[in-house]
Amino acid sequence: MKVLLLGKNGQVGWELQRSLAPLGELIALGRGVSEGGLKGDLTDLGALRATIRHVKPDVIVNAAAYNGVDKAESDSDLAFLVNAQASKVMAEEAKSLDALLVHYSTDYVFSGQGVSPWREGDSAVPVNQYGLSKLEGERAIIASGCRHLIFRTSWVYSTWGNNFAKTMLRLARERESLSVIFDQVGAPTGSDLIADVTAHAILQVQKSPQLCGIYHLVAAGEVSWHGYASHVIEFARNRGETVMVKTVEPIESSAYPTPARRPLNSRLNTAKLRNNFSLHLPDWQSGVNRMLMEVFNK
Repeated sequence: MKVLLLGKNGQVGWELQRSLAPLGELIALGRGVSEGGLKGDLTDLGALRATIRHVKPDVIVNAAAYNGVDKAESDSDLAFLVNAQASKVMAEEAKSLDALLVHYSTDYVFSGQGVSPWREGDSAVPVNQYGLSKLEGERAIIASGCRHLIFRTSWVYSTWGNNFAKTMLRLARERESLSVIFDQVGAPTGSDLIADVTAHAILQVQKSPQLCGIYHLVAAGEVSWHGYASHVIEFARNRGETVMVKTVEPIESSAYPTPARRPLNSRLNTAKLRNNFSLHLPDWQSGVNRMLMEVFNK
């Protein structure tokens, strides 16, 4: 099996380099030009198409995306180029090669209303340009008729690079009081979990093509950003880490305005994924704790 990975240097892409390696020949590309002259820059659609045609992969895994949620409000052209138009190119080439396309999307395709976890078939009504660009990418992939796996996820983190937990740790060491949003709820999801599930699903889909489709992939459980921050700080304190903060104040989203609206309800129902692929998804705390231990032991 030949696998083409795009976005190798992102949070998910970094872990995918590990999880996909045992599947077969792995060609992993970032935005720059590789030693072989291949280009994985999703802003250059012509080069992207040429790269796929040259590699002729059995599986295309797209871990590259425009993720600047706030910036997308003023730079929507670039967001749609990367998240929608490039997805269309990949889907067309996958269809031509009869390759499987694996793509990552987001809970931001939903309105964020209510409290029930979103199911795959629920109406998608994005509240910002980033969410709309990701939804257009999904639609382009489905319309192409290619074999595909689309994983919607949320609140992604990794040990590698910056993340919310690391930011909270840094602030907790500098300040005695923090204010964190409490009315947005989701599930922190590790990029290592996403990568491992991806590799498992690819193998299963190669045997059973009827498993193709859209799936929700997040860790089990739910928490607010305030609860997430409190968990991280308490874990650090119990570990004997230096923590100055004494209070973590819960605030509403309206008290922390941003250019892009955020959905309040980021819960995703993962029953379809768990049932179709016979998976157990660990609770969000276990993944976060493992990540924190890696950060502390560096």
